[in-house]
Amino acid sequence: MLRSRWSVDPFALGAASFAAVGSTSASRDDLAAAVDDRIFFAGEATSRDAPGTVSGAVASGTRVADEVIAASDGSERIGVIGAGVAGLTAARALLDAGYDVIVVEARDRVGGRIDARTGDSWPLAVDLGPTMIDDGDEALHSAVVAAGGDVVSFGRSDEVRTTAGTAVAVSGVGAAAVADAVEWSSKQPHDVPLSFAIGQSEAGALSTTPDDDGVSDADWLAYQLDSVVQPRTSAPDERLSAWNGGATSPGDGVGGAVPLAGFGTFADDLADGVDVLLRSVVTRIVTRDDRVSLRLRTGESLTVDRVVVTLPLGVLKSGSVAFEPELPLPKARAVSILGMGDSDRVWLRFDEPFWSTDATVWSTVAAASPVALWVNLLPDTGYPVLVGTIAAGEAARLAAVDDDAVVLAELLAGLEPFLDEAKRADGDDGATATPTPTPTPTPSAG
Repeated sequence: MLRSRWSVDPFALGAASFAAVGSTSASRDDLAAAVDDRIFFAGEATSRDAPGTVSGAVASGTRVADEVIAASDGSERIGVIGAGVAGLTAARALLDAGYDVIVVEARDRVGGRIDARTGDSWPLAVDLGPTMIDDGDEALHSAVVAAGGDVVSFGRSDEVRTTAGTAVAVSGVGAAAVADAVEWSSKQPHDVPLSFAIGQSEAGALSTTPDDDGVSDADWLAYQLDSVVQPRTSAPDERLSAWNGGATSPGDGVGGAVPLAGFGTFADDLADGVDVLLRSVVTRIVTRDDRVSLRLRTGESLTVDRVVVTLPLGVLKSGSVAFEPELPLPKARAVSILGMGDSDRVWLRFDEPFWSTDATVWSTVAAASPVALWVNLLPDTGYPVLVGTIAAGEAARLAAVDDDAVVLAELLAGLEPFLDEAKRADGDDGATATPTPTPTPTPSAG
């Protein structure tokens, strides 16, 4: 097993931004706005069109490089804080335009929330951040291939099961209930959390009476939230904007292609030839006249003409990096009002599959599973590997658990509905057999 724990990672403090109550696309514009043409901002949280995605981060890096070029000349020294794809994209563009660029990165590696692990115990790269390329994202697909990464098309087929292991067809009740709640909220004088809108609308009165499979209409609403809305937004229902949170947007975050080397080759390709100062934590950004000073935790400082800040929204929210003078009010408000969500990946490799289904996306209804969605990589890669997405409150809860054995036991219990019936019958003394992963000790993500 390998898993991420982004909410407790001090250099991320969350996985992806989301539209919290009261925030709008204008909030992202405020976050992206430059300060006095000296401090520029990029990162997925500044993307109006594709927040929370690799493509959004890349686009923000391109945008901010153009802004720096328009405000300066090619002889200047530019600092970039953060060696994620936003920072590396900006640094690459500025370097190609003739600027002297230095990237300052707190981690001991490049990539940021792209964290691809390789090793003898894994047949393909384990990416603890984004794991798939979205359908139709030809630009990112081409960039990953150009960087030397093999990409396998993902043949999606879904299977939803109950606690008893019965496969059931997805009911439209849950999606309709969320749509009703969003419609109700649109008639209110101010924005409200999605959970409140659900409680006040007709969605809050769904039947709790189970059908023959043991599933009620209320269960299907919970399923829509847990397995569709939360994995896509990384946001808990009680904080997601009913107006602007995208609760009724299509998709659940599962993409259409798997990069077998993860996104690591893409990040490494962007970093090739770029001057990156690793293990360097910026604690203060000081602007004086026509210069910017970057103060490091070590007590050292760097002086540049302009700086591009690609710190994750969670880090900006924490106040661990101080700005002098303070950020303008619109930007400070954007940092405060936008949400930073929790979403983690867990990878499990097995000696052999414990399942017989060929479905590639698994989920459960009316079952207490911490994993919103499992992706079965066996049909497309030939490897008995499952990749789980843990979202919102469950992600925050499990990230706080340091004991991997405890987490693993809970994950395996949640997989029992997909245990092959023949193997279920092989349990000792008639007991239910439990799927067992390969006992290869590997460190969890920090």
